[in-house]
Amino acid sequence: MLEFENVSKSFWTGKQRKVILDRASFRVEVGNSIGILAKNGTGKTTLINMIAGLEKPDEGEIRKHCRVSFPLGFMGGILGKLSAMENSRYIARLYGLDPDYIEAFCRWMCGLEEYFDMPVGTYSAGMRSRFSFSLMLALDFDLYLIDEGMPSTQDAEFNKRAGEIMQERLKTTTVLIVSHQAKTLEKFARSAAVLLDGKVHMFNTLEEAQKLYDYSETES
Repeated sequence: MLEFENVSKSFWTGKQRKVILDRASFRVEVGNSIGILAKNGTGKTTLINMIAGLEKPDEGEIRKHCRVSFPLGFMGGILGKLSAMENSRYIARLYGLDPDYIEAFCRWMCGLEEYFDMPVGTYSAGMRSRFSFSLMLALDFDLYLIDEGMPSTQDAEFNKRAGEIMQERLKTTTVLIVSHQAKTLEKFARSAAVLLDGKVHMFNTLEEAQKLYDYSETES
């Protein structure tokens, strides 16, 4: 279970204070994949980073009683001077997993061929994304975080392979995805929420959430 209790988060832009969350409380149960609809610029990535523990709230408490992934596309734990092979084995040891298995899975999954043994710092953005996504799928999490704003890959074969594995994982794990488009959430979400005016409004279905989201669009 993931729980936010009276969580607040804001930034000073230089001209005004931008509020992301204002004493927001909500809960995500493991086994119930959820999509969060949020307009561009309202703090989708900040919310994902807070769930992952990469950013701290100004106030309130975030409680995690499950294993939460790093966000898709996050490269903070990957060292550019090391190869994908070295990084995968290093992170496997950090998580107490079999380095041989994690390396083999990532090597197969991302399909980087000889580049897998070259420094990650030499990769293109798409290659880095493929490796990061492969590493996320190789590790064992209860809750996977996906931010539509993260870098993506244009490799159709990789996307197909990754999509099939993610769909299989959905049978036993949970996905939390944030997006400004309801259609993006359809593949993953069983329930939905709307990030609006600093609050996370929870709904049982995507259709219910979309009604509030569409209404807020007409009012803005």
